[in-house]
Amino acid sequence: MEPSSKFRMDGDYTIAGFFRLHSYSTTVKSRPEVDICDKAVSVNSHGYHLFQAMRFAIEKINNSSSILPNVTLGYEIYNICSESANMYATLSILAQSRQHHVEVLSNFTHYQPKAVALIGPDSSHFTLTTAAILSILLMPEISYEASSEMLSLKRAYPSFLRTIPSDRLQVEAIVLLLQEFRWNWIAMVGSDDAYGRNGLKTLQEVVAKHDICAAYQGIIPTNPSSPELKEMVRVLVGTGVNVTVVFSNADSAKDFFVMVVQENVTEKVWLGTEAWSLASAVWSIPGIHRIGTVIGLSVKQAKLPGLEEFESAHVNSEKSNVATCAPDLGAEGRGGGSSSNESTSQGCNQICTRCHSLTSAPQTFDIWTSFNVYSAVFAVAHGLHHLLGCCSRACSKDKVYPWQLLEKIKQVNFTLQKSQVLFDANGDPLTGYDLVMWKWTGQTWSFDVIGSFLQKPDRLNLDRDGLLWLTKDNQVPVSACSKVCVKGEKRMQVGLPQCCFDCMACPAGTFLNSSDLYNCQPCGTDQWAPVRSEICFNRTLEFLSWADPVSWALLTAITLLLLLLAGTIALFAQNLTTPVVKSAGGRMCFLMLGCLICACCSLYCYFGEPTWHMCLLRLPIFSISFTICLSCIATRAFQVVCIFKLASKWPAFYRAWVRHNGPNLFIGACTATQVVICLVLLCTNPSVPRKDYETFATLIIFQCSEDAAVWGLLYNTLLGICCFVISYMGKDLPENYNEAKCITCSLLINFVCFICFLATYVFYQGKYLVAITVLSNLTTLSGIFGGYFLPKGYIILFRVELNTTEHFQMSIQSYTRKRSSD
Repeated sequence: MEPSSKFRMDGDYTIAGFFRLHSYSTTVKSRPEVDICDKAVSVNSHGYHLFQAMRFAIEKINNSSSILPNVTLGYEIYNICSESANMYATLSILAQSRQHHVEVLSNFTHYQPKAVALIGPDSSHFTLTTAAILSILLMPEISYEASSEMLSLKRAYPSFLRTIPSDRLQVEAIVLLLQEFRWNWIAMVGSDDAYGRNGLKTLQEVVAKHDICAAYQGIIPTNPSSPELKEMVRVLVGTGVNVTVVFSNADSAKDFFVMVVQENVTEKVWLGTEAWSLASAVWSIPGIHRIGTVIGLSVKQAKLPGLEEFESAHVNSEKSNVATCAPDLGAEGRGGGSSSNESTSQGCNQICTRCHSLTSAPQTFDIWTSFNVYSAVFAVAHGLHHLLGCCSRACSKDKVYPWQLLEKIKQVNFTLQKSQVLFDANGDPLTGYDLVMWKWTGQTWSFDVIGSFLQKPDRLNLDRDGLLWLTKDNQVPVSACSKVCVKGEKRMQVGLPQCCFDCMACPAGTFLNSSDLYNCQPCGTDQWAPVRSEICFNRTLEFLSWADPVSWALLTAITLLLLLLAGTIALFAQNLTTPVVKSAGGRMCFLMLGCLICACCSLYCYFGEPTWHMCLLRLPIFSISFTICLSCIATRAFQVVCIFKLASKWPAFYRAWVRHNGPNLFIGACTATQVVICLVLLCTNPSVPRKDYETFATLIIFQCSEDAAVWGLLYNTLLGICCFVISYMGKDLPENYNEAKCITCSLLINFVCFICFLATYVFYQGKYLVAITVLSNLTTLSGIFGGYFLPKGYIILFRVELNTTEHFQMSIQSYTRKRSSD
């Protein structure tokens, strides 16, 4: 039987084409045989328009003087409605001219099949079979609608290319759309074929990386009357999701939405893939306008001027010459190589007896997809143009082997109808998608292009102002399992889906990292963060600096006290032989004043950034100096008491005290005890620079660790009490020798300062704790100076009449008469 002239045309080089002009055959057969596609009841108008687009492209090329001049391209087109028809067509184009079998060779380098390249098939399911077989010969195959991501694997399909983007790109576009509207609780359904299953698998992998969860995932049954389809729709509605991604071919999508309409599902959002989003088989379903908002991806907008006129002209010319189909395609095929006429072996899959009845013009979806066919044919032509050397001279018309042409097609880069045609390393085009939204005027369907998706880099361009949501008040539907957490709140997962969670504020000292929304990360030691924070802030390092106003006030007071002490030394040195200086202790006063100066100088170590040397030295210097001063006061008070009271009562004790140099021994013993205490503390718990991170959340208090300083203070306090007791014993001594009042006042100041310091140390921690310590020590030193030395200096300077031997003798005589009278 002669194939229709529409399916075959001779030429110098033949390009094969696979198109689905009839519905897919699902008939179960008892024996392996090729389906006769022309026996199918319905004709696929979309496939017919693609079929005509290939013929139109070849006619354009043959009539062009700029591409393949003096070379005529022929075509061999097959109608593939089933897997068997697809396999039959694949083997047919691999056979050599005038033969009807494919030779099995160890090397196909110089094997020349009937066709130099293949355009098609349309579905990923059929293409996976065809691409695997053609890859053996490295025959170029350019599909116009097969978008399965698996076909990008060059190791498995080295000769496959396409003019439609990969499903991976389609999935990325869908995910960006979901993120754009913050839809993270969705359902996903797909067709029961390679396109749907692989698409759902890729989509599941990608959405999981972007915190988007699938409440339901299912495969559309191939039998539209199956009860599983109704159950599938009911379960999907029961999940409560408002957004469903339908990754399906047009036929399965039609069956699915018929059931959706029957179940009266409304006000939902349906995201469609390019395979069905503009397919008339879907949008023409009665009542589908009630299902809600439909947003889909489509191939990029394109124009193909002249295609409609080409179809009309050929339909009219072929109405009067309708081919008929032989009853047994398999029987005709068994003619093998015995027939000299190769056309008789083509059978019923190269005719279409009812295609002449298709009088409707191609719709927008048909034209856009037809451009993929058109550009695929031109890609083959450009590759052949370069292979035959047509760029620099007349075309050579040499033998062309498929693997040679494949290398040239991979390198093509040209512009067609203002669109650039080229392939990347995986054989995929560097194009994107348009975003379309269904639009209803009553029950009349149309669509708007609302945006686009471009690759490298992946980005979504969306016109939000042009969106019309089929919801109340035209509000964007919400599809989320949980409310969005505010900034600084972590997610606490509820149940298995990671999109269902409660929100909890990150506590102070932690922050929420955008890379992990389920755990609050602790800030660094030198950082802080408030409640609900997304970042950490650096803590402020605080210590009592030299420039602080409080430091200036304290430094002024310390310096003033040092000047007074130095002046007192000078004053006492000038009046060393006077009764007042002698009664105060004579040369021992210089030791006391020198110790007060040392203790006063140690206070300078409390200012500025703490260092190791400052922390180690300041407390021992102060403690030891102050101990010497207190022990001198105690010794002086005890000597006075001995002279006036104990010498007469216990003369042996007094003589032993004088003979064994008791004052020096007492001072040495007291000082030695304090030195031992300081050494033990330096060895066991030394004072070193320490950063306090606990007291204040936003500050680091930098100070010396003086946890054991209390022991030195307690020792000096006990020594002060001893001084007080001895001084109190001499309260009734002559006025010039009565130090009880002065020493009591000084020691009272010392006790008050000690108690205030302890209370402050317990209840306050901060940089001004150092200032309080300095003030306490300074007040103690000032009390000793003011209570013991200042009155004597006043007498020397302003009451000279009291600083005479006669006055002191009169005071002693008065004390003696008083004791005698008592």
